[in-house]
Amino acid sequence: MHSFVLLIWLTLCAAQDARQRHIGNGLTLGVGGLALGYLLITGHTWLGADMAQAGWAVLLAVVLSIPGYILKRFGAGDVKLMTALALATDGTLLLGAFIGAALSSALWILLVPKLWLHMSQGLRERLRYLGPDKSKKLPFAPFVLIGTVLTLLWIH
Repeated sequence: MHSFVLLIWLTLCAAQDARQRHIGNGLTLGVGGLALGYLLITGHTWLGADMAQAGWAVLLAVVLSIPGYILKRFGAGDVKLMTALALATDGTLLLGAFIGAALSSALWILLVPKLWLHMSQGLRERLRYLGPDKSKKLPFAPFVLIGTVLTLLWIH
């Protein structure tokens, strides 16, 4: 059940990022705050990791996302998304989501030139920030969603 709620949240973030190239603070800071509150009240994350694991996951999220932000490959919303994900899960899921996001974005960059022309115009317009001409700075949240789904399937 907790994984399902997590995936709904990531889907909302991914949809907003793909359509607007922006993730609202209500989605990132809001869920991050809820996850932090849950962690402080219960002593474990939404998916059951203890506080120490959550701390390491947050450190991992910062270490992995801040360089991308400094190099202008990530936006601030991506850093907040990864930090909120860390507070809700653990280091294993976070690392898996990050690796899955990197692999799925690389695969997207390879496949999108072939697929883009076969998509309907409406779909291409909704996903315009994922287009083949945008491969230098793609929205990150859709790929985090893919990485998280793959990681959840792998570890469960």
